Amino acid sequence: MAHELSLSPMQRIVATGNRNLDTSAIWCARTELAACLRMASRLGLEEGICNHFSAVVPGHPDLFLVNRLGWAFSEATASSLLICTMEGQVIAGDGVPEATAFFIHACLHKHCPRIGAAFHTHMPNATALGMTAGPPFVWAGQTALKFYGRIAVDEAYNGLALDTREGDRIAAALGTCDILFMKNHGVMVCAPTIAEAWDDLYYLERAAEVQVKAMSTGRPLVAVSPQIASETARQMREGDAQSAQLHLESICRILDRSEPEYRV
Repeated sequence: MAHELSLSPMQRIVATGNRNLDTSAIWCARTELAACLRMASRLGLEEGICNHFSAVVPGHPDLFLVNRLGWAFSEATASSLLICTMEGQVIAGDGVPEATAFFIHACLHKHCPRIGAAFHTHMPNATALGMTAGPPFVWAGQTALKFYGRIAVDEAYNGLALDTREGDRIAAALGTCDILFMKNHGVMVCAPTIAEAWDDLYYLERAAEVQVKAMSTGRPLVAVSPQIASETARQMREGDAQSAQLHLESICRILDRSEPEYRV
């Protein structure tokens, strides 16, 4: 199901010029993104080799990190991640990005500079809600309220994102929101930082899982009022960036004990 991005030999590796791509900030971003990929694998949030995470390269807003074609999330390491231009050139790394990864993520980062990290998965429960008619959440669970007012829905499934037109369309569908439910496809989680993208990805799937289980009982779900939902969302967003950083640090500690090679 994964598709290789077609690049000419000249596009595959280009000169970095005067860019310093070995700074401590960039290595930190590499390590954090690898940790997120590894933990997403542990939690069953990926689908084979077809899903992808990206992050803007610190100090280089025209470049982004992304996992390489053909590698499962569980194989990710800091050094295995690719640095790409918005035009698809590989600046650093061995390999090429998956085609849909490039066309989706390059367009998101190009059109939405507020997005520091973008995580795309077909995680089962959130994807299941994206296969049902109507809005994905009924706002009946507390965890879901973290996302109240932050979700956009792309109703126009057009097949695989194998060109910039589809990437541009997906970026437009996201608009000013953080979460995009891509009907008949999966979800896109966007945030200013890698930590916040991880935190939202994790809790989005947990919220979806609880709702799917509640729906499976066949009994009506009890939604909270819009007023309570809005106020709770405000409460949950206070200090969210700091909480997300603690969450990321916790998964790094877990991986340090069992899979320290993710840092290599």
